[in-house]
Amino acid sequence: MAGALIASIGGYFYARYIEPKLIQTKTVEITSSKLPSAFAGTKIVQFSDTHLSGDYPISQLVKIVNKINQLSPDLIFFTGDLVDKPNQFGYLHQIAPVLMNLKATLGKFAIYGNHDHGGYGTAVYETIMKDSDFKLLKNNGERISLLDGASMFVAGLDDMMLGRPDFGETLRGADSTLYTILLAHEPDAALEAKKYAVDLQLSGHSHGGQVQLPLYGPLITPPFASIYTEGLYDLDSMKLYVNRGLGTTRLPYRFFSVPEITVFTLIKG
Repeated sequence: MAGALIASIGGYFYARYIEPKLIQTKTVEITSSKLPSAFAGTKIVQFSDTHLSGDYPISQLVKIVNKINQLSPDLIFFTGDLVDKPNQFGYLHQIAPVLMNLKATLGKFAIYGNHDHGGYGTAVYETIMKDSDFKLLKNNGERISLLDGASMFVAGLDDMMLGRPDFGETLRGADSTLYTILLAHEPDAALEAKKYAVDLQLSGHSHGGQVQLPLYGPLITPPFASIYTEGLYDLDSMKLYVNRGLGTTRLPYRFFSVPEITVFTLIKG
């Protein structure tokens, strides 16, 4: 009886105070024959779902920025949910000076998550990301071109829960010859995205369930994250990666769903 009590207390302490502050760096290789040779070896860092709050303060964001910069990325993608409750967070003015320190040789891109639209945060989020030198994609995309003329396409879908997503408009610049990356906050967007000329979709939103049980998996996943919950998926000719995110929402716990930064290396296949 005493052992079970100690284990319960230890489990609570770990899920409440230890795992939520951990940061795991995952490395993933993405191979594609469509990738221009000039982009072979390109390093992409994705981070997601920081959910800044009283439980996940600016000081933790500083640690994230330092960790990402140590990885020397060529591209940085933020896939949504910056602040948990934008209308209740008293340190919005401190975010951009921290995110501005992120460095990437080919640029920094961001999209909306549902929490970025929620809490009257749509315009606030736009201002923060632009002040942080991120290009905020909202149903549009942009070519990334090198000096030798080689290009790939990065597109960003508006949030599926609280935004107005338009796949056709978002992927207007994509075609079968142009390597295309889609940033979509909700991973189940892949059900529609795979019908387009998308080679890689990067998503967050699920938190990996935030709380998982061994041999069972996530207890609960949010809307539009019920099919794809974490990690790498092969979907026809498209790959999907679901990042577990960094912060927490609703309850400040993580259990067997360690916060994640993902490093992708693009390989010419």
